[in-house]
Amino acid sequence: MVEWIESADPVGYADAVAWMEARAEAIRDGTAGECVWLLEHPPLYTAGTSARDADLLDARFPVHATRRGGQYTYHGPGQRVAYVLLDVGSRGRDVRAFVQSLEAWVIAALAEFGVTGRVEPGRVGVWVDRPEKAPLPDGTARQDKVAAIGVRLRKWVSFHGLSVNVEPDLSHFDGIVPCGIAGHGVTSLVDLGLPVGLGDLDDALKRTFAGAFPDP
Repeated sequence: MVEWIESADPVGYADAVAWMEARAEAIRDGTAGECVWLLEHPPLYTAGTSARDADLLDARFPVHATRRGGQYTYHGPGQRVAYVLLDVGSRGRDVRAFVQSLEAWVIAALAEFGVTGRVEPGRVGVWVDRPEKAPLPDGTARQDKVAAIGVRLRKWVSFHGLSVNVEPDLSHFDGIVPCGIAGHGVTSLVDLGLPVGLGDLDDALKRTFAGAFPDP
């Protein structure tokens, strides 16, 4: 059984990483079980292993270098972070399939609110169409990012995970080029007109988890 851990108060990034490192080691050693940790962070930026200096536009919040995959990401209040610590070694040993399962999990949770999330070739994360907004200068239809994904595996145990924008201050994303993708924007469930809170999303994530990650 996967353990669900929920933190009511914002968790500092360094503290979260230290906890994940220890829990991942315990999972590898067989002294702890798999878990999903639901939390918020105080406002901050993280720089993944592919982050480019030019994509940090305004370091208005603390910047944390991290060894997860991906580029620059914002975390802050109103955003649900789900750190996913699973034994991928017993779940097929397929990193690409694991990431696709994370994407499918988010998309299934969003569908519970009537939101159609999608993944796009060459872009990380989960996106939603915004037909009511003007297209990009090249005529490309506008899409906004609603969820980010960045993971790390060590000896086939995963940590880090994903974040879903419920009601963060979207102006905080202006300090970075989110995930290195210019042109398209960032949205949240509340920005899409949904009267939902973090608890509503948590319930949806719990209900849809087994569909994406059945017991090994």
